[in-house]
Amino acid sequence: MSASALPASPAVPLREDARTIGLVALAHGTSHFFHLLLPPLFPLFIREFGLSYAQMGLLVSTFFVVSGVGQALSGFVVDRLGPRPVLFAALGCFVLAALAAAMAPGYAALIAAAALAGLGNSPFHPVDFTILNQRVSVPRLGHAFSAHGISGNLGWAAAPVFLLGLTAATGSWRVALASAALWALAVLALLAWQRDALDVRPAHKATGAAQHEKHPLAFLRLGSVWLCFSFFFWTTAALSAIQSFAAPALQKLYALPLATASMVVSGYMLCGAAGMVVGGFLLARVARLERIISACLLLSAVLLLCVGQGWLPGAHAGAFALALTAAAGIGSGLAGPSRDMLIKQAAPPGATGRVYGMVYSGLDLGFALAAPILGALMDHGRADGVFGGAALSLVLGVACAAMVGVRVAAGRRLATAAA
Repeated sequence: MSASALPASPAVPLREDARTIGLVALAHGTSHFFHLLLPPLFPLFIREFGLSYAQMGLLVSTFFVVSGVGQALSGFVVDRLGPRPVLFAALGCFVLAALAAAMAPGYAALIAAAALAGLGNSPFHPVDFTILNQRVSVPRLGHAFSAHGISGNLGWAAAPVFLLGLTAATGSWRVALASAALWALAVLALLAWQRDALDVRPAHKATGAAQHEKHPLAFLRLGSVWLCFSFFFWTTAALSAIQSFAAPALQKLYALPLATASMVVSGYMLCGAAGMVVGGFLLARVARLERIISACLLLSAVLLLCVGQGWLPGAHAGAFALALTAAAGIGSGLAGPSRDMLIKQAAPPGATGRVYGMVYSGLDLGFALAAPILGALMDHGRADGVFGGAALSLVLGVACAAMVGVRVAAGRRLATAAA
């Protein structure tokens, strides 16, 4: 189903839609910034505390295990209480996480900071998509999903620049982390000031919700929900490879300076943001969303495989590898808005928060399991495995998206026949 084929909704002024989309995008970008609160500083932690890459991977796992469990549960809280109070509490957790990391005397404190940040991250997708689906007019929903995805990529892109830039300017990674706490506090203050633009009714009070869903766990019987979960698991395992270990892997494979290789994360995220801009327009013009997702992710997989296998010729192979890794983000970005709309199509009425919470917990599980495996590969000198594993994960994600598309199309045909 294309965005233009969705049911009509009451006219909403562009200014109101834009305000809601902008505030949700700011919050989402902040949550993604805090995904990378610690990873850009891994080399400094290793040097200062005498740690290994595997231990750094465990920090990532801690964040995403807490976030994944919390995300699956927070969907129920969002549907019950509404998204706004949950959003404010999440931003408060980010403030505490950054302060805990800034004052960390050792590895245990970094683990605690990662757990706090994961707790703060856990409700964002149920919160964001509940607000967008209820407040934004249907003709602008595809663009809202696009802006939401772009903000996440920009948050990921900003984190290494912000943290490493402040560390270089001040000579202290602790100052950089304390500054991140101030950022989260400022965002919380702004959202509290503009809170009317984030106000929606809890799903259990929505008209007709009880008629469509007899039990709050009924959505778990839907195979499309678990396929969406699997899709997020595999595609996030690929993203974990880029975010956490692409820079040191490029350094080892192509002898790039670490400062240069570290820019690959920001490049990948910025390319992904550019892809999402185009993806928001494609969403309104293509009926079978899984076809967009498959083509774009397969392109990204091919680029990453070329980098990992050393198929780049010439004296400038390192520069080509850096460019191709960043360019792989375009394919992931193009697929993003279609991915989010596909989940909306799979969600039953009145269960938006729960479905998005459960599906996006696959994202957290992908990060949690992939990071220590990839860290161990790096410790054993298999930097090529970072890119090969990412490519394979994207291919498996494509298979899951294709199966979701088949189920959604079959359900649409049955609904049409019954009508």
